[in-house]
Amino acid sequence: MRISPPAVMIQGTGSNVGKSLLVAGLCRLFTQRGLRVKPFKPQNMSNNAAAVDGGEIGRAQALQARAAGIAPSVHINPVLLKPETDRRSQIIVQGQRFGQLEAFSFRNRYTLLPAVLDSFEILSRDADLIVVEGAGSPAETNLRKGDIANMGFASAARVPVLLAGDIDRGGVIASLVGTHAVLEPDDRRLVRGFLVNKFRGDPRLFEDGLATVASMTGWPSLGIVPWFADAHKLPAEDALDIVSSGADDAVLRIAVPILPRIANFDDLDPLKLEPTVSLTMVPPGKPLPANADLVVIPGSKATIADLAFFRAQGWDIDLKGHLRRGRKVLGLCGGYQMLGRSIADPDGIEGTSATAEGLGLLDVETVLTSNKTVRPVTARHAPTGLDLAAYEIHLGRTTGPDTARAPFSVEGSFDGAVSRDGLVLGTYLHGLFSTDAFRSAFLKELHPAAAGGLHYETEVERILNALGHHLEEYLDIDGILAIARERV
Repeated sequence: MRISPPAVMIQGTGSNVGKSLLVAGLCRLFTQRGLRVKPFKPQNMSNNAAAVDGGEIGRAQALQARAAGIAPSVHINPVLLKPETDRRSQIIVQGQRFGQLEAFSFRNRYTLLPAVLDSFEILSRDADLIVVEGAGSPAETNLRKGDIANMGFASAARVPVLLAGDIDRGGVIASLVGTHAVLEPDDRRLVRGFLVNKFRGDPRLFEDGLATVASMTGWPSLGIVPWFADAHKLPAEDALDIVSSGADDAVLRIAVPILPRIANFDDLDPLKLEPTVSLTMVPPGKPLPANADLVVIPGSKATIADLAFFRAQGWDIDLKGHLRRGRKVLGLCGGYQMLGRSIADPDGIEGTSATAEGLGLLDVETVLTSNKTVRPVTARHAPTGLDLAAYEIHLGRTTGPDTARAPFSVEGSFDGAVSRDGLVLGTYLHGLFSTDAFRSAFLKELHPAAAGGLHYETEVERILNALGHHLEEYLDIDGILAIARERV
């Protein structure tokens, strides 16, 4: 029988406590120590996906793979839930579309545990260490029966757990001790220590707090992680983490309406780091800013529903005013589909069979189909001849006269459309702004002084290195490695 490599699982007292960042940082620092490290997340729920191996995984797991210096694989995140409505999610299993999951049947996820364990075993074959990320909180005892994301996985795979608490939101002592209190004894024994994340100020001020948690739980402290200032520069796991950025004196202003089912919003990450750009995320109930040079309509997991929401905010009216001022509009994937004359969903891919009138800013029509395109690509920008790395994740086929002015070519085919006046552009390509040369040329066309000197990929590497050093300074890394070697 093959011996599995050391592994440790980072669970949290709640969502958004920083688990994804902690795993990325641990992957980077252990990799720098010479270990072959692999990240793993049994189940994720996010519409921010990455295209890998002909399939898709959570974008945060792709970042963690990068932190570990390995190519991303569908086995790093074997179950991905992509919310379509408040009560229904699309299920991706080992990268492929598996079906839909209604809220009432959420507890039946346990049937996916064999696929999760299969992926974990595949990753284990050539790894020295696996760093696992939980989802949400193990304290949600109402979900324990069908759990594959936290203790259900840890128990089945015999992986020890470290519990992370977020002190920035307050109540961290209660959340750590409370989690201990509600866990079943067998699950409680899986937890081998705790850490406190996002601390602001002098960590010595919380030494008594650590002692309180340790005495009430019997779990040792692995340390206090101070606030990592550059965290917001890395791809966000949750749409709620998307924030506006940029100085008031930025030469170029970009506005992005926040859609309920916004997807693949990592498209915006390079833009928010550009020193010449001000990126404004427009929440529901607020108008699109009149001084915007560019409006970007992002991707969506529920295009027809988000189009109705877009109109309900009055953003369609704002967009017409924006165009009358001679300003430009860019639609990405679902946003591209919204810009056309119509979107038809004859097979009810997004819920029920429907056809919706589009915004009518591009002379194209979209028909949603069950065939899903998921692939990384190298594209060429027709106006400049520049090549760029991108990826596609979409359902649907878009055709019409404005595609004759397609702005991109991909492997011999054309992608996207441009309006006759050149002010409205749509494309199915995601991640196109990560290529420095293309991003610089695109921004310069909008404003001559907007082409900044940002080297995006280099900046991401710098931040990951800094994150690894940050965790090594403040956590008991040797203690974490010893726990990983224990297995349970």
